[in-house]
Amino acid sequence: MDYFLVVLLQIVGAVGNLALISVGLAVIFGMMRVINLAHGEFIMLGGFAAIFSAQAGINIWIAMLVVAPLSVALLGVVVERLIMRRLYGRLVDTMLASWGLSLLLIGLATTFFGNRVVGIAAPVGSFRIGAYSLGAYDFVLAGVAALVFAGGYALLRFTSLGLVARATMQNREMASSLGIEPSRVYAVTFAVGAGLSGLAGGLLAPISGVLPTMGVAYVAKAFITVITGGASVITGTALSSALLGGINTVSTFLTTPVIGDVALLLAATIFLRILPTGITGRIFKGAP
Repeated sequence: MDYFLVVLLQIVGAVGNLALISVGLAVIFGMMRVINLAHGEFIMLGGFAAIFSAQAGINIWIAMLVVAPLSVALLGVVVERLIMRRLYGRLVDTMLASWGLSLLLIGLATTFFGNRVVGIAAPVGSFRIGAYSLGAYDFVLAGVAALVFAGGYALLRFTSLGLVARATMQNREMASSLGIEPSRVYAVTFAVGAGLSGLAGGLLAPISGVLPTMGVAYVAKAFITVITGGASVITGTALSSALLGGINTVSTFLTTPVIGDVALLLAATIFLRILPTGITGRIFKGAP
């Protein structure tokens, strides 16, 4: 019974982690149709921002929850103004531009911070279930992920800001004719997506450490999760995170982490074969 409970709690933690690393990409790719290959580097920069601000004496919670997302969101505004705003509607061009940005950020991070892993201690300890010890920090991440998704759903579903954002992404010309300034909405949306990536990086820094090339490990899983979720940014990403995170964790427990990652990829391939438009392309249509 203890072992079953441990596996169940590990699944909750894994789903929270996957949801966190995917939500920023879901906003930028799912809403704006921008293939952001620099998503992993946004996560990396969020991690560095949290670690260096914590080492400078800032409270670790403020470093992870405020400094990391705000730093990367500001970078997102700069990237959107200088690069992405010229490429909307051109998928291949956004992919190439963000790939170049990804390489630039890795190079700059390596130059300034060195090609080594840096980290900080998790701010909470562990607890025991029978003979097993579990890190409590994983459940902090799951709780933050739940709050982010609940907040995102409420924002898009029930507020005028969410309505304006969705309307602008669906029909830019119509939104403009109604007095909405699309360029400002695009800039804010890109900054929010980048900020959420920075939040993920800041929160994951205590358990994974941070190094310049770490983004590669995250971007593939994030893309798989977002595409499997389908058109609905929040609902789709939450459902696919739960599905793929569960499969990945159970496979890892039964075999090895490598087989767990293979199982995740295989499951996503099967689901996309059955549901080519993703989970929310056939189910939960219209959900934000």
